Amino acid sequence: MDSLVTQDKRQEEAVAQSKGHKESTCYIYQILQRTHCKLLFLGNTGSSSTDVKENRNWYNLVSKKRSATEDAPLPKRVAGGRRKRTLEEGHKHSVYRPKKHKKESGPKNALMQLNEIKPGLQYTLLSQTGPVHAPVFEMTVEVNGQLFKGSGPTKKKAKLDTAEKALHAFLQFPNTSEAHMSTGRTLSIHTDFTSDLMDLPNMLFAFETPPPGGIAPNSNCSFSPLGTEHPFLPSPVPHLFQAPLPPASGKNPVMILNELRMGLKYDFVSESGENHAKNFVVSVTVDGQNFQGSGRNKRLAKARAAQAALCSLYNMQLEQAPSQQPIPREGLQLHLPQLLADTVARLVVDKFGQLTENFTSPHARRKVLAGVVMTTGEEVKEAQVICVSTGTKCINGEYMSDRGLALNDCHAEIVARRSLIRYLYSQLEHLLSNNDEEHQQSIFSRCDDQQGFRLKEKIQFHLYISTSPCGDARIFSPHEAGVEDQGDRHPNRKARGQLRTKIESGEGTIPVNSSEAVQTWDGVLQGERLLTMSCSDKIARWNVVGFQGSLMSYFTQPIYFSSIILGSLYHADHLSRAMYQRITDMENLPPSFTLNRPLLSGISNAEARQPGKAPNFSVNWMVGDQSLEVINATTGKDDMGRPSRLCKHALYSRWIRLHSQLSSSLRIRTIRPISYQAAKQGAGEYHSAKQALLRAFYRAGLGAWVKKPAEHDQFTL
Repeated sequence: MDSLVTQDKRQEEAVAQSKGHKESTCYIYQILQRTHCKLLFLGNTGSSSTDVKENRNWYNLVSKKRSATEDAPLPKRVAGGRRKRTLEEGHKHSVYRPKKHKKESGPKNALMQLNEIKPGLQYTLLSQTGPVHAPVFEMTVEVNGQLFKGSGPTKKKAKLDTAEKALHAFLQFPNTSEAHMSTGRTLSIHTDFTSDLMDLPNMLFAFETPPPGGIAPNSNCSFSPLGTEHPFLPSPVPHLFQAPLPPASGKNPVMILNELRMGLKYDFVSESGENHAKNFVVSVTVDGQNFQGSGRNKRLAKARAAQAALCSLYNMQLEQAPSQQPIPREGLQLHLPQLLADTVARLVVDKFGQLTENFTSPHARRKVLAGVVMTTGEEVKEAQVICVSTGTKCINGEYMSDRGLALNDCHAEIVARRSLIRYLYSQLEHLLSNNDEEHQQSIFSRCDDQQGFRLKEKIQFHLYISTSPCGDARIFSPHEAGVEDQGDRHPNRKARGQLRTKIESGEGTIPVNSSEAVQTWDGVLQGERLLTMSCSDKIARWNVVGFQGSLMSYFTQPIYFSSIILGSLYHADHLSRAMYQRITDMENLPPSFTLNRPLLSGISNAEARQPGKAPNFSVNWMVGDQSLEVINATTGKDDMGRPSRLCKHALYSRWIRLHSQLSSSLRIRTIRPISYQAAKQGAGEYHSAKQALLRAFYRAGLGAWVKKPAEHDQFTL
């Protein structure tokens, strides 16, 4: 019995000794694995060569008798809840397999990016110049038959410079779509830039030659972002090749720009906006150029600053959903569409904040904000806010003025346009001075034939509205998806483009009724609703006859908006239809008039909806004014009963003075008219263009334009 107990103790000691060897070996293996050394079974600390040999023999024994040891009990759990892995676990050819850690790769530079999309390129050392302590190496690389050259103080930096120049060259195209299509890929991502999460593609560009069915890199085709073809844009190229994109990996513009330009620093510029719609501005400097981005938080602002840099330096812009894409202007486009839209919106909102004591004034309450910004060249940063206005209501019929002393339409965009006309009068008045400096300050210059005036070169006006204009542009806009792919299935699609009128002393619009095309003064005073055409219809009229109006036509040719920018509810299909698509069949326009097709765009940081009841006042401001003018929208005058500085009577008074003092330079030379109505009728070409517009609406079955009572304009000074 004692011999059996002694034998059991010896077996337990042998198992304990074996277990100690195994734990020591595992521990040493882990240490050596971390330092990337060759595996050596050294046994316990202080072991002799005999011990090493014994351990090696033990290792062979364990490998051969693996099946016998698999039934051994599991070791106890250690602190943290994880058990130690025994030597016997793992692959059959090894005692222990350490956990592999995924190597984290840093941002890819231009050389790595070029090698990924065009592997196997050969870089050649062209020359080495300069002194020994400051050499200059020149490297070349050939990509698709084109040779690119770069230089640097080392061969590595010269190689990197060469790769960067190759990437630059393949992205310099007239527009973004051509750049991407030339590489055999198009980016068609429905990106919501108002979201805090921006999932952008993991693919920047590729130098693969497009197969048959693609397009040439230098082709001049454009693509309509709308569901319908536009007569002013070429039709899309059939069978356009589109390579499959890899799954989105969460790369945003900041990450993409960092791969191309590492170590960039982003600076916080400003914070503005109302409490419910904060706006942050962040800037980044790349190659000496400063780019700014704005957003509802700093993260979005940073991403948009990086996106602006990518768009400017690499001519690269990720596409949005078709209905959210800007529609470029037909004609001279001096600015990048999205950058211009965001800048104009920010300037108008900031100016309104300054005028309302950082939005704390009682008159900061508003539903719709509008403004006009003027640019004088290609630099958007030099843009100037000309006027700002708010309002959403029209005059009550009983307060109509037969002397032109009341504002009939106090919608923000209509008031902004009247403020802009007032600004044009002030610029003409600069020309009355004998001082040459004042002449230079004017935006006008005399025509060569001394008949009239014209805008100086590169001066453009941009209209901003915080939401889509009432009427046809707004009635179908919100959250309407799938129009481009499914066709127009809206139950009320037959009313697309129809003329609409505003509701007296209220908000919203209703379709015109042919029987109400003529209104009478006594009928309105007796209780009939005073009808005013919707803002969508009025802006469409400005795109034909110009926003300057009939009286300014005595001095200048038609002046059109270069862009119309919306702060919210932007829909490319509906806005383009409301602004000009529904009236493309106009006939017999006078020579100096045309159908203007301005840039149409939303903004990156869409404005939040303004819930609650609309205020019953409208405010207006023009550059040079000391403060806001507040007008009661119901009466069309201020709270003291005084007429507005924008009323017909006030503007007609300035026109009479200019007409007499600039009589030798008029485009339309007539005797002084006896009334306001006679002055308007004297602009013959203007009214011919207006009649052509009204006929186009009527022939298209969109209704008849509703006119105010005739007595409305029959006043004299």
